[in-house]
Amino acid sequence: MSNFVVSARKYRPQRFDSVVGQEHVSQTLKNALQNDQLAHAFLFCGPRGVGKTTCARILAKVLNCQNLTEDYEACNECPSCKAFNDNASFNITELDAASNNSVEHIRALIEQVRFQPQQGKYKVFIIDEVHMLSQQAFNAFLKTLEEPPPYAIFILATTEKHKIIPTILSRCQIFDFRRIQVPAMIDHLQAICQEEQIDADRDALHIIAQKADGALRDALSIFDRMHSSSGKKITYDDVITNLNVLDYDYFFKIIDAFLIEDLSTVLLTFDDIQRKGFEADLFINGLAEHLRNLLVYKDPKTHTLLEVSDVLKGRYAQQATNSPAAFLLSCLSIANDCDVEYRMARNKRLHVEMALIKMVYINRALAGGELPSPAGSAPLEKKTADASAAPVKPSPPAAPVQPPPASVASTPVNEPPAPPVAPPAAPQESAPPAPAPAPTANKLQLGGGKKNSLFSLDAIDEAVVKEQKQQGQDTVELNLDEVKKSWLKYAERLTSPARKDTMVKAELQLQEQEITVVVARKMGKELIQQEKELMSFMRQQLSSPHLTMKCIIDPSKQIEAPTKPKVLTPKEIYDEMRQSNSMIEEMRKRFDLGIDH
Repeated sequence: MSNFVVSARKYRPQRFDSVVGQEHVSQTLKNALQNDQLAHAFLFCGPRGVGKTTCARILAKVLNCQNLTEDYEACNECPSCKAFNDNASFNITELDAASNNSVEHIRALIEQVRFQPQQGKYKVFIIDEVHMLSQQAFNAFLKTLEEPPPYAIFILATTEKHKIIPTILSRCQIFDFRRIQVPAMIDHLQAICQEEQIDADRDALHIIAQKADGALRDALSIFDRMHSSSGKKITYDDVITNLNVLDYDYFFKIIDAFLIEDLSTVLLTFDDIQRKGFEADLFINGLAEHLRNLLVYKDPKTHTLLEVSDVLKGRYAQQATNSPAAFLLSCLSIANDCDVEYRMARNKRLHVEMALIKMVYINRALAGGELPSPAGSAPLEKKTADASAAPVKPSPPAAPVQPPPASVASTPVNEPPAPPVAPPAAPQESAPPAPAPAPTANKLQLGGGKKNSLFSLDAIDEAVVKEQKQQGQDTVELNLDEVKKSWLKYAERLTSPARKDTMVKAELQLQEQEITVVVARKMGKELIQQEKELMSFMRQQLSSPHLTMKCIIDPSKQIEAPTKPKVLTPKEIYDEMRQSNSMIEEMRKRFDLGIDH
């Protein structure tokens, strides 16, 4: 087996100019070398895999180089540089503070500081993960770090600067390393592909760079994995398959289905995603990011915030043009609520599907109940009543029939004259025919047009109840005692003592078909609102499909904790006894009794 070296080590930068994405650090260090203003202690802090240890090693190499170049880089030819490249330099000491974090390890390091360098001008001590040192180790290191010998240079590296004590921070020159941007990471990966003669799609490298989340070492590890899997040709399909990344096509397809209210396509696409092994929370997060990208691309000023390949930017531009900003913002809010509540949902698939259904019909709610027409087809017309659909009911023979209003019938209706009778009563106008009710799908307005109703299942439920009332369904008269019995019956089913106690102590009020629940604290209101099955149970028990509920907070309903009885002193007990019986004082004086204070 050949001695394979991972790309993170094989292509570790050897010069300041080759460090990716940290130009502000490299240039500052080179200027300090040029002006001979080098500090004795440095602190390199930043996320993982961004080049902290690499810059520390390059600086240590440059400090002992015997033939610096004009741009203050190491020559790689002098004995000091060759010893460094062969890991045989005695002037450079690296300490891993994660495993050497005690006072004894720091004392051993301080002992090494006492000896001058055998070759070169400086002894460089690199302490990685310095935040792992113990409090005692930090204190033991303080004096040496503040006043080291002129030949000693300390370079500390950490990912968690906030864990380092302020006295250490005040003695170091601090450099903050940045997360490496996606374009810079892609360029570096392409350079490696050219060196290794690998044919890689730029979209594939873009996915690798995004998955690395700003850490170049992670990107190189993923790149090696893709190289092992795909060989000399790395494609976009191979990357998304191996990294368990959802394809962008799914999200573009779902948004197009949202715009035309194609619910079946949305649910089938979601089912296909789950059949391929993707978790529902991964899908909802990807959909939220896609909606965010569409919102970002609607404004030309924010195009730079979109971290996608050039090929995808054209698709984003087209879909962002077809998607109203209000629609995108509403869907993004629903996706965010779904993600927040996902962990608490019992049926997670149904939870996500309900969010998708609300997104499908979001345009209808925004348009005030109008059904949007599918793209490329004629707009759908609402059904309205006319004379042919609703015939005129004949009037009694005693009164002449009046023609219906012009708004109902386009032509007058001619009726035969009424037969002569005795003096007729006052003429009665026949009522115009009532217009036929429009289909529920076109007539339903979610939550009455309230902004918050777009994202609430309760608002949809209220809209359905309102629609049923408009269709003339009878309501059942409720009795408060029956409501309380059903309420306590549901409470007995609960396993949580806190929920059961809250429901038992709540005060119920009834007004027609609405139950008002009065609780003492906000926590009680939240516990009751989290019971999603409560209203279905109450409606079934009371045979009232129109039953609604609201919960209010009344601090006066809070039960005060019983106060502890006051402990009386012997003197106070005697005073109370004397007030109740005056003979006690006379008895005390006669027998010469004392009071134990």
